[in-house]
Amino acid sequence: MEAFSDGVLAVIITIMVLEMRPPHDATLAALTPVLPVLLSYLLSFVYVGIYWNNHHHLLHATQHVNGATLWANLHLLFWLSLIPFTTSWMDENHFASWPTAVYGIVLMFAGAAYFILTRTLIRLHGRGSTLATSIGRDRKSKLSVVIYAAAIPLAFVHAWIAGAGYVLVAIIWLVPDPRIERKAAQSTEENA
Repeated sequence: MEAFSDGVLAVIITIMVLEMRPPHDATLAALTPVLPVLLSYLLSFVYVGIYWNNHHHLLHATQHVNGATLWANLHLLFWLSLIPFTTSWMDENHFASWPTAVYGIVLMFAGAAYFILTRTLIRLHGRGSTLATSIGRDRKSKLSVVIYAAAIPLAFVHAWIAGAGYVLVAIIWLVPDPRIERKAAQSTEENA
């Protein structure tokens, strides 16, 4: 499951970079009109990187998977696969309200899908598992969905306000939760 997910995430990043078109002039000034495209690419790249990093840690605290886990993982990958499309749509329309709101909707559903994946794995491994105790109440996931839900309608007030909400969630998740790594290391030491 991890290798398949890593491959899908690599393709997502590749698609995003292929959507970017370089300017025709060979001056630094020629980059000015494409700066919004570069910034949205950077945000989307960071998001995909955050999901990859946290997914990696999540699976290292996992002992086994089942059919429900595989479907929950595909659900997450589906929403992440829409990031290149929504990023491109936002770029093409200069951060207009609808594309910016839809970008947030995709991010919100990806966040919800990640939450579902973690809950599916916890159900499989049990409440006393390393995974369950390291994730705890999962406040970051819940807070992220709330911020997305608030930011999406704000895209119709001003797109930069919604964008600030999306950046805030990325900042919250930029540093992976060290609890999973710490608990997995403790579990490995206890079993050795």
